[in-house]
Amino acid sequence: MMLRLLADGVLMLHLAFILWVALGGFWVLRRPPLAWLHVPAVLWGAAIEFTAGVCPLTPLENTPRRAAGEAGYAGGFIEHYLLALIYPAALTPARQWLLGGLVLAVNVPIYLWLWRGLWRRRV
Repeated sequence: MMLRLLADGVLMLHLAFILWVALGGFWVLRRPPLAWLHVPAVLWGAAIEFTAGVCPLTPLENTPRRAAGEAGYAGGFIEHYLLALIYPAALTPARQWLLGGLVLAVNVPIYLWLWRGLWRRRV
């Protein structure tokens, strides 16, 4: 039971990180110092997608899940709703490139807008 809870906790952390990467730029608009945390996360998230890499949170979640004797992600709210979001079945390299591009398409304009505003204040 504890191993499954640990795996579910890592899954929730993984989802939070994905949301931070994808949408954290909007939070940075209100609190610009958070950019020091958000920019590396965006670069990491885009790099994982562009290189078809594996986020370290994935094996960190799967290890306790396997140790608990679970063969898959069946059952429960977390598995049914969140796993399909984080680990889509039809994830191809082309779709990973699309996801990486979407991460940049959402966040680059936000940072350009912030940079433009900071530049105008200095000039």
